[in-house]
Amino acid sequence: MNNINIVKAEKSQINELTIMAIDLWPEEDYEELRNFILSILDCDEHVYFLATIEDKIAGFIYMSIRHDYVEGANSSPVGYVEGIYVKPEYRHMGIGRILVEKGEEWAKSKGCKEIASDILYDNINSYNFHRKVGFREVSRLICFIKDID
Repeated sequence: MNNINIVKAEKSQINELTIMAIDLWPEEDYEELRNFILSILDCDEHVYFLATIEDKIAGFIYMSIRHDYVEGANSSPVGYVEGIYVKPEYRHMGIGRILVEKGEEWAKSKGCKEIASDILYDNINSYNFHRKVGFREVSRLICFIKDID
């Protein structure tokens, strides 16, 4: 699709970006997430890229550089897809793939040889998307918690 542009997010786009991020992470508080995004927009090891079509924001990818252990990685640092979201009306148009490719370019420019991601165990749509854009599953992790009070 030729009319998709990928741009680095700017502070002027924070409200629409936060609305999409809340759609992806509904358990988050809007103001806290908005402030977090604002705090990392100028950070060298975090980036939000936006996909736009005719000046309308269609989706985003949030990438970071992780220096700590990343499951399945053979190198460090690793580019990490912290989140990727495409608005429902723009899905199945190749936007997610283009966003991942932009994230790969960014991670390479930061010295990374690999990118990684994670999903919740029951998110079949995200699992299928990751496989479609070239990720391979490296492990499964189930986390536990127990109240002790």
